[in-house]
Amino acid sequence: MAASFKELILCLFCMTSVVLFIPAYSLPKKFTTSYFDEAFSRLYGDQNLIVLKEGKSVGISLDEHTGCGFKSRSTYQYAFFSASVKLPPANYTAGVVVTFYTSNGDVYKDSHDELDFEFLGHANNGSWVLQTNLYGNGNIGRGREERYSLPFDPSENFHNYSILWTKKTTVFYVDYVPIRVTQKVEAMAGDYPSKPMSLYATIWDGSDWATGGGKYKVDYTYAPFVSQYSNFVLQACSNSDCDDCLTTEERNKMMEFRSKYVTYSYCMDSKRYPIPLPECKNDSF
Repeated sequence: MAASFKELILCLFCMTSVVLFIPAYSLPKKFTTSYFDEAFSRLYGDQNLIVLKEGKSVGISLDEHTGCGFKSRSTYQYAFFSASVKLPPANYTAGVVVTFYTSNGDVYKDSHDELDFEFLGHANNGSWVLQTNLYGNGNIGRGREERYSLPFDPSENFHNYSILWTKKTTVFYVDYVPIRVTQKVEAMAGDYPSKPMSLYATIWDGSDWATGGGKYKVDYTYAPFVSQYSNFVLQACSNSDCDDCLTTEERNKMMEFRSKYVTYSYCMDSKRYPIPLPECKNDSF
């Protein structure tokens, strides 16, 4: 299977290389990209990972034997994280989960923090679903999930996904357009991520929940499922590096995106949270 994986990803990379290096969005000039081997180490499924373009890009895959993942060599306490991602191009990707997220679960087993981008596969020519989440101190019982449709097919070309995490604010971006802002309020206490975290990217089998609540499972006749990453940015924050104040233009773009593409928000789920979580009145809803 390793040979077919390499052949497939090289083919996919050739078809999308022009889009990768001439994107429709631009990287903020104050941030620089990192090479894979400098910034990351392999996490699992080593046979399903291939480094491309002299270390500037990487492909990871899920097959019937294993998924794959990698993590940053360093940890960060408040930072800007970013990557260009192209999702698996298949008519059926149900149960497949592709991620780009931060966590410290390897250090804080029972009290870890996370900031998540999760891409959830689809059944029968459907569309990928994007999910974001945030939690601290292992409080996964108070999930802060949001889900979105996307105004493009994320398996056709590379698109950028970024997380800005500061002491008081977390911003999620798609193609450098903010799509979600969470401002820390005192009542959140330890629910707001505050401990140093690593950056992760993985692809794995989430058949038990990812598509239709587990109704649709991974079909390995479509494997390998290949996800590609490039344009890595891991920038620790200082007061000058990470401005978490959105401009009026950014806020307007965010509100336009949210009005069209948010399909679920925990702040609007009165059945799950009869009393909204404390930051909801300050979030961008």
